[in-house]
Amino acid sequence: MATLKDVAKLACVDVSTASRALNNTSYVHPETKKRVYAAVKQLSYHPNLLAKGLRQGKRHTIGVVVPSISMSVFSEITQGIELEARKFGYETLICCTMDDPNVEKECLNRLRNGFGDGIIIASTGENARLIRDIRDSGISVVQVVRRQDKTMSSVVTDYHEIAYNGVKYLVSKGCRHIGLMNGFSKLIPYRDRYRGYHDAIYECGLTENVAGLSGPSHNYFKEGFEGVYQLLEQDPHLDAIMAAVDMYGIGAIRALKKEGIKFPQQIKVMSLTGHCIGDMLETPMTSMEMPAMEMGSKAVELLIGEMEAAQEIVPAYQHIIFHASLAERETT
Repeated sequence: MATLKDVAKLACVDVSTASRALNNTSYVHPETKKRVYAAVKQLSYHPNLLAKGLRQGKRHTIGVVVPSISMSVFSEITQGIELEARKFGYETLICCTMDDPNVEKECLNRLRNGFGDGIIIASTGENARLIRDIRDSGISVVQVVRRQDKTMSSVVTDYHEIAYNGVKYLVSKGCRHIGLMNGFSKLIPYRDRYRGYHDAIYECGLTENVAGLSGPSHNYFKEGFEGVYQLLEQDPHLDAIMAAVDMYGIGAIRALKKEGIKFPQQIKVMSLTGHCIGDMLETPMTSMEMPAMEMGSKAVELLIGEMEAAQEIVPAYQHIIFHASLAERETT
């Protein structure tokens, strides 16, 4: 494998000149630079980015810790993160935890001891001390979707507002028996969605009907499918379902079709964490659309701002809240 020394020898320059030509760190005569590039091409030279990063104290890598990219919200957020990171010359390393605190801990330790300059995380909330230790060791951390620690920057959306507005929308459609298909209540987004649902149901003088999980989700489609039967058992007059995430909604639609229940005529369905996937279904699903790509992009902007701040300056943390918008489709 060719080295920088080989490139310099073939181009008839010293190693420092070859390095300056390739890195554009200072002026190199155009003819000299041309010879260096020709030597790189002839030798098929590839710089050792790891060694370069270690010398500079940077690896130009951002660790992204999320529950699962099978959830449309996190697949779009990670895409937004990757696209924005690339603009700044950073690569991403994605870790999926399935909301298992032990897996999350292992991922965080590997990123801390491995190749991450900064971390963007949707945390379980069970490794708060470890995350603070990582931040205090000099590795910047930004929270996304879930704000577990007020002393670290975060990019979230208003989940209470989303569920509250979802109930009000369904009531405006004539619904009076509105069920909520929710996730693990220990996770902030699900807890806040329930609060928004509860507040709106109370204001409208209706009765709550919630199908929730006692632990983290592992099969979103199956849980959405089974949740329909739980909601119907609790209220046979069910006329609307609010699904916390898209995959719950897709599972619910499948169960309703299996039972021959027509929607939206008999039961209306909407997602509280909607994305473009809702518009691609055979029966497009009404949803509260989160700007996931923008959220991912903003998280990178905050993280790089912290990472590239002068060492003697402690950046002030920021909390950015995005708002969802209603996308009305055929399921309501």
